[in-house]
Amino acid sequence: MKQITTQLKRYFLIFPLLGVVVSFGFADRYFEIAKNLDTFASLYRQLNNHYVEEVNPSVLMRQGIEAMLGSLDPYTEFVPESELEDFKMNYVSKQYAGIGASVFNNKAGKVIISEPYEGFSAQKADIRAGDEIVAINGIPVVGQNSLGATDLLKGQKGTSLSMVVKRPGEPKLLEKTLVRETIVIKNVPYFGLLNDSTGYIKLDKFLENAAQEVRDALVILKTKHRIKGLVLDLRGNGGGIVQESVNIVNLFVEKGQPIVTQKGRFKDRDVSYKAVFTPIDAKIPLVVLVDKGSASASEIVSGAIQDLDRGTIIGQRTFGKGLVQQTLNLPYNALLKVTVAKYYTPSGRCIQAMDYAHRQPDGSVTAVSDSLMAEFKTRHGRLVYDGSGIHPDISTPEENYNYITYSLVRKMLHFDFATQYRSTHPVIPASRKFQMSDVEYDEFLKFIAHRDYSYSTKSEKNLQELKSQAEKEKYFESIRSEYEALANRLQENKKDDLIRYKEEIKEVLEAEIVARYYFQTGKREASFKSDASIKAALRVLNNKKLYATILKGEGPYKIIGKPKAMAFVQTENATEGGH
Repeated sequence: MKQITTQLKRYFLIFPLLGVVVSFGFADRYFEIAKNLDTFASLYRQLNNHYVEEVNPSVLMRQGIEAMLGSLDPYTEFVPESELEDFKMNYVSKQYAGIGASVFNNKAGKVIISEPYEGFSAQKADIRAGDEIVAINGIPVVGQNSLGATDLLKGQKGTSLSMVVKRPGEPKLLEKTLVRETIVIKNVPYFGLLNDSTGYIKLDKFLENAAQEVRDALVILKTKHRIKGLVLDLRGNGGGIVQESVNIVNLFVEKGQPIVTQKGRFKDRDVSYKAVFTPIDAKIPLVVLVDKGSASASEIVSGAIQDLDRGTIIGQRTFGKGLVQQTLNLPYNALLKVTVAKYYTPSGRCIQAMDYAHRQPDGSVTAVSDSLMAEFKTRHGRLVYDGSGIHPDISTPEENYNYITYSLVRKMLHFDFATQYRSTHPVIPASRKFQMSDVEYDEFLKFIAHRDYSYSTKSEKNLQELKSQAEKEKYFESIRSEYEALANRLQENKKDDLIRYKEEIKEVLEAEIVARYYFQTGKREASFKSDASIKAALRVLNNKKLYATILKGEGPYKIIGKPKAMAFVQTENATEGGH
């Protein structure tokens, strides 16, 4: 008993350092914690002392930590000191010293420049996408992993490096001298005009300075271009810092408006965020674009804008991450990123889609059941629901490539053709005006004629499954002729895919070609003409009556994203009432 009491005293001294308040009412719980910590430490020690093979203590502990955290949610992570810089790049600020270019290994193992960043050393030295890096500072990189080449390109700000590159179409190797500089990957990589009166801001992440970047872009669009409507694009934005999302909403809503509330296990740590600054523009018609890649802070922004009836949400249902993480310091410069709360939009809904608190017996996680979802109301009385992300006011189809387009992209044939195109075309029209001609598309067809872009369609896969099952059941011989005829027919149809999906393939080629001349800015502008969500946004902003109808919740805009189970129950009740 004396030993247990000593252990408890020792652990009770530790808990306040971890932010845990010791209470005699929880003595049983803390006894369990002390007992399990002691058991774990003893097991760890005995394995190191007695296992048949020598074990690596660090690896053993890391696997134990990851298994423990894996029983919680995927956002609670252990970050050792060796991964601290990567963590900061992902969650704090994307900033490093280098030349401003990304690289990859092609199929032949060569290190290829995939994209120089506009305005940085690589672009200023005329390093181009498609260039093969032969050597860096005299060190050959042929056959080296692209990560190794990336490490050589990075270094202290102001230091120089020499690079030897091989450019397709150039008979000689090119030698370049570059100076490393601070590369800051902006939260807002692009802002501009969609038409004479509509502004557009693309926000990629919510890291440090995100709100200021959005504010600066908005001020320029208002003062220089006198915009009368705005599209804020959060598609593919996985989130970041909560306070940045709060400050971004504050740009568009009046001071004092609720934005988001954090609620966790400890009520004294609950936090409610409101708009505390005077907005830049609380009246301008606003559309927020979202998709299944919009998560966390993106959902705080889109959820607040929707609940306050401040703007229209267009796109696809968001990811559904309603959890908040906090970073805690651990010994030896390690960190713990731990989920500490759920967040709730102004209407009171939590949009968390996966139920990590109630795992299946096999450890798997399921989505929140439709029957458990609750109904909430926006400021103007529109009906919205919790438990499944943010549903858009207007849905647009998810943009997916056809199998052949995906195969061309996956095998980098669009990239290789753009490299060849750039070597033979010194200039092209502006990014918004550039279009491939039919003659140029025919050149692409010749370019890939003897290259591998093989792919299997879903029909072919289903047909193969039919064959396998028929063979197991001893039926295949009786249907062999029909099977072979259908397989041949599918192959014949595939031959026409390059023509059938010509427009889709041309869009991909045009975007890649434009990027060789106008970089990321041009690539984004080239995509506007075929972007279904942007077209829908312009249609709404150009129709004041439609915009007002959506925000008032009239007609089909009264109910947003009702769960199927809830709709079914209401239909059943209505049917019973009619008997």
